[in-house]
Amino acid sequence: MRGQQPVAVELKYTRHGPVLFQDKQNHKAYALRAAWLEIGCAPYLASLRMDQARTWEEFREACSFSRTPSENMVWADTEGNIGWQAVGITPLRSGWDGLLPVPGDGSCEWEGFLPIPTLPHVFNPAEGYFSTANQDNIPPGYPYAVGFQWASPFRQARIQEVLGSGRRFMLTDMARLQHDVVCLPARALVPLLQGVRSEDAAVGRSLGFLAAWDFCMDPDSTAATIYQAWQRRLTRDIQAIVLSEEERKLSPRISLNRVIDWLVSPDGRFGKDPVLGRDAFVARALEDAVRDIEKRLGPDMTGWQYGQEGYHHIRIRHPLSEALRPDLRTRLDIGPRPRGGNGNTVNQTSGGFNQTSGASFRIIADLSNWDLSLGTNSPWQSGDPASPHSQDPVSYTNLRAHETSS
Repeated sequence: MRGQQPVAVELKYTRHGPVLFQDKQNHKAYALRAAWLEIGCAPYLASLRMDQARTWEEFREACSFSRTPSENMVWADTEGNIGWQAVGITPLRSGWDGLLPVPGDGSCEWEGFLPIPTLPHVFNPAEGYFSTANQDNIPPGYPYAVGFQWASPFRQARIQEVLGSGRRFMLTDMARLQHDVVCLPARALVPLLQGVRSEDAAVGRSLGFLAAWDFCMDPDSTAATIYQAWQRRLTRDIQAIVLSEEERKLSPRISLNRVIDWLVSPDGRFGKDPVLGRDAFVARALEDAVRDIEKRLGPDMTGWQYGQEGYHHIRIRHPLSEALRPDLRTRLDIGPRPRGGNGNTVNQTSGGFNQTSGASFRIIADLSNWDLSLGTNSPWQSGDPASPHSQDPVSYTNLRAHETSS
């Protein structure tokens, strides 16, 4: 303990796992049994087998050893075959699903694990492509509950929109897709403002920006700045309308998918005239959003840029940053750098002001000529501040600067 004497901590375990909480008044202890604590669950170790697979069958066999974490594994070979295999061990339970505590007296035990090869998989789909972006991709009717939390479907829907266009793609097209910042939720929400009018000059100008917007969350976009603040307000404020106080306590986060459903098809919770009540709600949320932006970026709307510092940017801090002098810290820390996109675009850059999640590694592999492949890695992977590339921005590196069919 920094600045203090050593402290002894007592850790308690049961046969089901570590004790997370003790209710001493009721003489109960709550322990967690987790699949990732099982023997043989070294994360990603099965990648060594996958790297040596030479056929789809060998790949799936290698996937059967990938017990944790739960992932989407994809396959492509030089003969044009593609495939997807879900991996991860899934406990088998009878009569309960693991979402709530159960007695530890032996009446609610795991009954083994679902064999990994029986998890959902696809080989050479009829569409000619397969897309995965952390959305719920479990086929309808699948008999096992293998997960309960998924990303919203917007990113995967945008990928399908592009890949399902029927056109041929070049490597550079695939790079653009991975950096795509088209926001599908905005396509659904912004049209709700068509009938809104405001005597407030700033709100009126904001309506004009949104009406002319192409729904791209570009870092230099004023409309994207306005939209993100408005979406944030909508998601927060709608809870008081559609959820009870008890429901809000149980579910502090709300799905944007549900928000869109409630707003596109309003019901009596918005008032006797649901559409009129909905319109008043979205207008009020926009007014509040404009005030929020003015407090953060100032009243000059020409200076509102989505990717600017203080709005949607990325700052990568070195683990030793806080221990160094300011002049040395600037050599280790990166940013702030402008970022486009948000948590619902293919280029996932999270929904906060500072990007906290997103792609750290990307690759576009040309299986006909490996030297034409493209890849990107986050800054600081080398860890060498003296390297001229230590603070390179997150962008594609051409192994060979040519364009080819993919």
